[in-house]
Amino acid sequence: MKYTLYLFIMLTACTAPNNKEASKYQAVISNVNIINVRDGSVSKSKDIVIDSGKVKIIQDHEANKIESENIIDGTDRFIMPGLTEMHAHIPSSESGKEYTEQVLFLYLSNGVTTIRGMLGHSSLLDLRKSALNNEILSPRIFTSSPSLNGNTITSVDEARKLVTTYANDGYDFLKIHPGLKLDVFEELVKTANELGIPYAGHVPVDVGIRKALSSKYASIDHVDGFLEGLVPTSYNIDRNENGFFGYNFTDLVDTTLIDNLVEMSKQNKVWIVPTQSLYDRWFSPVEAEKYASEPEMKYMPKSTIDNWIKNKNDLTGNDNYNKEQWERFNNIRNLLIKKLHKNGYGLLLGSDAPQVFNVPGFSIHHELEGMMNAGLSTLEAIQIGTINPAKYFNMEGEFGEILEGASADFILLENNPLEDMKNIKNPFGVMVRGKWLSREAINNRLKEIEEYVIQNE
Repeated sequence: MKYTLYLFIMLTACTAPNNKEASKYQAVISNVNIINVRDGSVSKSKDIVIDSGKVKIIQDHEANKIESENIIDGTDRFIMPGLTEMHAHIPSSESGKEYTEQVLFLYLSNGVTTIRGMLGHSSLLDLRKSALNNEILSPRIFTSSPSLNGNTITSVDEARKLVTTYANDGYDFLKIHPGLKLDVFEELVKTANELGIPYAGHVPVDVGIRKALSSKYASIDHVDGFLEGLVPTSYNIDRNENGFFGYNFTDLVDTTLIDNLVEMSKQNKVWIVPTQSLYDRWFSPVEAEKYASEPEMKYMPKSTIDNWIKNKNDLTGNDNYNKEQWERFNNIRNLLIKKLHKNGYGLLLGSDAPQVFNVPGFSIHHELEGMMNAGLSTLEAIQIGTINPAKYFNMEGEFGEILEGASADFILLENNPLEDMKNIKNPFGVMVRGKWLSREAINNRLKEIEEYVIQNE
């Protein structure tokens, strides 16, 4: 009898949680409302237990009280998955360690916990590894190869060699830029498919949107090539005269051709990254000085802002540009974006930062607004920045939603983002792979970046 009682006590001691055992948990977000990004439902008053950078347990608040040295109060707050920036330009080692760390933090401060770099460099392979191993404070990183364009590969042989090199180097995908000739592009695609490396980016004029879609790009960015593809072939235009992503062809477009291109994107499983904020800011009729005076610009060097002002004025200050045509052009883009979302294979959230007046992290909020202006609902706009990127990378269940076993990448908010997209701005805190960044910590680091920029002007 004594032995039986002793055995019961020992088994209970081994299985019942105690303070010492429970303290191993990395963090607990307590009594929080969880946003389900698949259907927009809200699970109220939940505890999220984080262990080793992942979600260990999701349970009703205090169903089984779990101790941790880091308990984050989520009472009356809302939590959603971190956002993914699918068109980022990540600084290489040539930009310096300090600048790189600052850019990565600007993303994190705005809830961006995953970034897809669209202009690769060999140093980014090491940066990707350091982020994955939590050796640096950074979003999760995916990186393209260096640019494949009309200058970097001019022959079929060069295409085969360079694609093979980049695949062996371990880049996540190939970045296609303008200028590729059709035979070179076809060899690029053939070699990439043989080696199992995806390709994404621009649509070279010689290739055209229909060939690009049938070639099964992983993603086409900027809605590139679509405007040219909406001009009837009977017009016999010189497609090299397209202007800024097809702007010069605005009044030649036949919008009845949109559905065919959308169907092709669906059949060939091609994702689209609109980067609408690039057009809303760089190419809009709004004066450059207005954007240059926005609060977020204080985190960028003055030389960068001055260069952005020049780039915008150069692009919109010529005789071929006028507000009315831009509005017609943008209306066509918005129609394309909405149809590609509703009937195509899907959209991915990307703003092209740092680019003209797109400050890393902050620009993702401009992109979310642009998606809603194109006709997406609040939930749909959030989905293209959370669950859709997880689908794109074949990593559902690993990030992009709040699930047991998924990476602890969160944005903790004071108010429900589904009721107002602006509630995502200025989060109460951000968690990236289990590391908690409080609002105070975010503000302190942003202040440091601001001061660094001032001191180095």
